Amino acid sequence: MQRNFLSFLRPYFDILASKIYRMKNTALSKWHEANGAKMVPFAGYNMPVQYTGVNDEHLRVRESVGVFDVSHMGEFHVRGKEALDLIQKVTTNDASVLTPGKVQYSCLPNEKGGIVDDLLVYCLAENDYMLVVNASNLKKDYNWIQSQNTFDCVLTDDSDDMSLFAIQGPRATETLNKLTSEDLGEMSYYNLKYIDFCGEENILISSTGYTGAGGFEIYLPNKYAELFWTNVLEAGAEFDIQMIGLAARDTLRLEMGFCLYGNDIDDNTSPIEAGLGWITKFTKDFVGKEIIQSHKENGPSKRLVGFELTDRGIPRKDYKIVNSEGTIIGRVTSGTMSPSTKKAIGMGYVNVGHHKQGTEIAILIRNKPVSAVVTRPPFIPKS
Repeated sequence: MQRNFLSFLRPYFDILASKIYRMKNTALSKWHEANGAKMVPFAGYNMPVQYTGVNDEHLRVRESVGVFDVSHMGEFHVRGKEALDLIQKVTTNDASVLTPGKVQYSCLPNEKGGIVDDLLVYCLAENDYMLVVNASNLKKDYNWIQSQNTFDCVLTDDSDDMSLFAIQGPRATETLNKLTSEDLGEMSYYNLKYIDFCGEENILISSTGYTGAGGFEIYLPNKYAELFWTNVLEAGAEFDIQMIGLAARDTLRLEMGFCLYGNDIDDNTSPIEAGLGWITKFTKDFVGKEIIQSHKENGPSKRLVGFELTDRGIPRKDYKIVNSEGTIIGRVTSGTMSPSTKKAIGMGYVNVGHHKQGTEIAILIRNKPVSAVVTRPPFIPKS
């Protein structure tokens, strides 16, 4: 009786929540609701968190193919003869190596050496770039980049006009090749091109993604969202394609040891602490360079590490990490039960000296130390 009453009230709670949080819908939010997705507020958007279940969706991506609606992500364009100068100033990686058709992973540093956000930099053409940022940081990122824009270029936020689908997994190429005359298998990692797709011209596709399973991301005008989405599902039907929610996206990225902003990196973490020295190039000037360079030269006091539990338990964000004597040496930033390995895995910051691979540590779960060992991600074999 009580359950039925609560179910009756659920629509009213959802309406109230949408007003309180001012949630936005993607072009497909209503479609997801009508097709059985469990929806949650995420980064200001009404987003599908799961469809058939996290483990099922996760394994479908690892073993075959899945499609994600990640249209909540932000897309900025930087255009003008000094567009590269602005990007070089506000990102840590060296965007000068990019040529049209190339993509680069990078981060936005702040003046204190922390991370405003991580992002992808797309070189669309000469003096024409697209920056793909996290939805939760969209306004913050835009305001930050704009505050640094003293160059002859224009920054625009085109996020509301674009949808973004990620088609990931070992059968992604076979699926999408049915919808274009291009052979997408010829695209190397972190490249982009404009293609004819589902009968529409000049659709941007990139060989990127955040699952480690291979695949593509497609950027499209909102008006094509349902057409493209349903066509992808039809094309992948013979491979048992599955719609994938945000929950499985998180477990997939964690198995690879990929950072999640707000968990593993934030405004107070240095790229060096987070193991992102490989996207931090000191051959150019950028915001916070001197501080971050000092972290590299002097060594940080803490490091982001991966770990596997060797006893039963599941690590969660903000659980304390201790050494063999029970002294607190860090905290968990991400954790889950890996659907691929059936092992409990996680990431967290530990004091330097406890960060080396093979170091025995413990995670405090309900105030009980659960044994773990520092392990270098990815937590699954590279494909």
